[in-house]
Amino acid sequence: MSTVSNRRPLAVIAGLGNGTGTGASSARLFAKHGYTIALVARHRDDSLANLVKEIKGAGGDAAYFAVPEYSRDAISSAFAEIRKQFPSATYAIRVAIFNAAHGVWKPFLDVTPEDIQEAVDVNIVAAFAFSREAIVEFKSNDLNEVGKRGILIFTGATASIRGNVVTSAFAAGKAGQRSLSQSLAKEFGKDNIQVSHAIIDGGQFKQPPTTNHDTHSISKGILTDRSRARQNNNPEWINNADVRLDPDSIAASYLYLANQDRSAWTWELDLRPAHEKW
Repeated sequence: MSTVSNRRPLAVIAGLGNGTGTGASSARLFAKHGYTIALVARHRDDSLANLVKEIKGAGGDAAYFAVPEYSRDAISSAFAEIRKQFPSATYAIRVAIFNAAHGVWKPFLDVTPEDIQEAVDVNIVAAFAFSREAIVEFKSNDLNEVGKRGILIFTGATASIRGNVVTSAFAAGKAGQRSLSQSLAKEFGKDNIQVSHAIIDGGQFKQPPTTNHDTHSISKGILTDRSRARQNNNPEWINNADVRLDPDSIAASYLYLANQDRSAWTWELDLRPAHEKW
């Protein structure tokens, strides 16, 4: 069996959005700390290629693996391509971050069968496939310097533990994902494989009125290009770290999890800005 001393650590990150959120920040930070980065995401524009170029320009190494959708077959195919490009004789997958999600923000009676299916496919089915691929790789690793073979991190949400009036489909999917992560943590901890779940309350939406004149707007989220646009580039929101999450700070928490030694592992983190009302 190859040892950690002669194989380069590889981090696989699924879910990149447009390259300005949690997944991208995690890729940059782990690359800075010596990981080769494999990015898995739906390919809509040039954001994946630009992120790879940015990481390489900063002295790191990265590649992207585009998938048509987050499904079992697409995830399995992506890992097969990752193994080809980063063979196990040279690389060891040490970190796997499942940051992909499908959100549905609708009153229950407006939720369609298609909404439910995609929420289940992305948040549960793809999470199962990603977990299986990662854990198979981890089990072939020797212990690293902090006594683990690998770490699997899930980006969760408040909906993982508490439903709301427009989150029935989303909450069902994220709660399933949280239960998956807890089951895996208990099953594979004995193999020195760490599994962590991070509650990231980064949603931003308008809750439908409960009366004819009552509308409740939830203003929070992760600082990304999309959230900036939703806030109309409001500098009071952008520059106020008390009221929104910073993806770089989330990435720092993920790196902290990856560096925990086996005597004290965190299964679940709950990350929120200081002034969030929750």
